[in-house]
Amino acid sequence: MIEIYLFVNPLGKRCFKLEQQLLQFIGEEYGKKSKDKMQLRFLPLVNLQTIGDVMQSTGISQKNLTERNQLFSMTYSAALDCKAAQFQGKKKGRQFLIKLQEAVGCRKLPYSPALAESLFAEIGGDLKMFKEDRQSEFVKEAFFSDQKIAREMGITKHPSAVVYNYSCEHDFGVLIEGSNTVRRIKEICKTKDDSYQVFDGEHLHTNASRLNSGNSHLYLLSN
Repeated sequence: MIEIYLFVNPLGKRCFKLEQQLLQFIGEEYGKKSKDKMQLRFLPLVNLQTIGDVMQSTGISQKNLTERNQLFSMTYSAALDCKAAQFQGKKKGRQFLIKLQEAVGCRKLPYSPALAESLFAEIGGDLKMFKEDRQSEFVKEAFFSDQKIAREMGITKHPSAVVYNYSCEHDFGVLIEGSNTVRRIKEICKTKDDSYQVFDGEHLHTNASRLNSGNSHLYLLSN
């Protein structure tokens, strides 16, 4: 059993590309014919550091408060869109997230609530329910729950992934950050013993909390 928690920018091109690679890997290794089970959960991540990182990568001055506030507002709104979409199932939520990232991050379409609604209709979702959920407090609570999880795990940037491989005896998660995220995830998923020697001793013990509950450990891999 593998569990992956992927923290992403709901409007990001880089996260979009990573997700495509990861979904392809999961389809090939954990498809219908596979006896192994895989659970993948997408969590939109929005905080001051992620906004600052986006500004830096796009050449926007960190001192430009107007641009910072606009980017934060837009990304936060997109994250709520994603949570509302997830209320209609994990598949719909995943399809919508990818559509939104492709439209805004890759095709450079300007984000707007109207665009989000149009994309959700394209994937065959219940648009009326989406609009109602989008305005509900439940969606905001779900979003803030994701941010709480991120804080508890020490996650501050995207893309980041936390992977649990229950085929190993040790009950801990591995936090992966950096340019080789997908490669590292593949290595963790294919590790069947409890030594984790594949990581070349790069474990950095951080938080003793876990995404769900319990006292398992979290290790960090960065590259």
